[in-house]
Amino acid sequence: MPTLIDVFAALPGAIATDGVLIHLGDPMREQRRLLAGSAVAPLGDRGVIEVAGEDRLSWLDSITSQAVAGLRSGDSTELLVLDPQGRVEHAAGAFEDGSSVWLIADAADVEPLAAWLKRMVFRSRVTVSVRPELELIGFFAGGDADAAVRAIAAAPGGTPLVWSDPWVAVQPGGHQYANVAEHPAGEYAWRVAIVEADAVASAISTFEAAGILAVEALRIAAWRPRWASEVDERSLPHETDWIRSAVHLNKGCYRGQETVAKVHNLGHPPRRLAALHLDGSDDVLPEPGSAIFAGDAEVGHITSVARHYEDGPIALAILSRRAPTAELIVRTDTVDVSAAQQVIVPADAGATADVPRLTRLSRRPEGQDPRRA
Repeated sequence: MPTLIDVFAALPGAIATDGVLIHLGDPMREQRRLLAGSAVAPLGDRGVIEVAGEDRLSWLDSITSQAVAGLRSGDSTELLVLDPQGRVEHAAGAFEDGSSVWLIADAADVEPLAAWLKRMVFRSRVTVSVRPELELIGFFAGGDADAAVRAIAAAPGGTPLVWSDPWVAVQPGGHQYANVAEHPAGEYAWRVAIVEADAVASAISTFEAAGILAVEALRIAAWRPRWASEVDERSLPHETDWIRSAVHLNKGCYRGQETVAKVHNLGHPPRRLAALHLDGSDDVLPEPGSAIFAGDAEVGHITSVARHYEDGPIALAILSRRAPTAELIVRTDTVDVSAAQQVIVPADAGATADVPRLTRLSRRPEGQDPRRA
């Protein structure tokens, strides 16, 4: 049976490698088609995990950052698995269809996430299964592609498996650190359908296609973090504004919650996400991992980079909290690239949140007899 990439790689002009469709000859045009809702993108760089069993929702609620216990059939959300120090270990989109929760994760994290989940089952009535036979198609809502993909999406429980990315808006229990009047995610109506390759093969003539270069450019422009790009062994969800969509600040206990609450209440995460508009005059696109400098001081690194159809060369970067908000320099092997910076997560992120604080125990109302305290 052909894989999803086999189906799309047969299209004219398609360039694919390592199971991922890169582009079909014109990534800029592909971006426009995606946004217009007329194109779809095979997502060979992601995979699917099924969590089934009658305890699935309460169990996931107890071990992840998101409040999922009340999900209903057709609901989408996003969750993180944190270590005891609150650092991000795993991330996944989650879709409930009434009988299973379907997790969508970056390919390199599918097996580790599934293995961790299996270790956490204990006596819960839950099963965890990696589903390699199921594949993923991304598209934007509102166009011709929307109805066409939903028609071929897998629906084992009767509900088409189509995940709606919650990044489009601040989710219940979440908080946005980006201090902007209009967040670029406001128009990021991204959807991911879980499909079987043979269903796509029979409908391929109805689709225009786009590659991962187009998908990534639109993600970066929306300031959307991704496990495969923005996460390292030090990452806190606050640093990338991920509390916006993947953390519920008011839910019950879970691993790493103490750090999440502390950093949110007191502020000052050690690093912060920034959007960069790169100088394109030398036609050099820095690689992810490229070092960023403010004067002679190294202050961070590129995490994601792309050429956007309107904005030109753009990037996301993780910077030191103390990095200046002025223009920066990205150092490549051949040339230094100037980068205008747009702050996403402020240096005082968390301290600006409207969080009530308890009166210090050592303070008493004026005139109160301390012997009666």
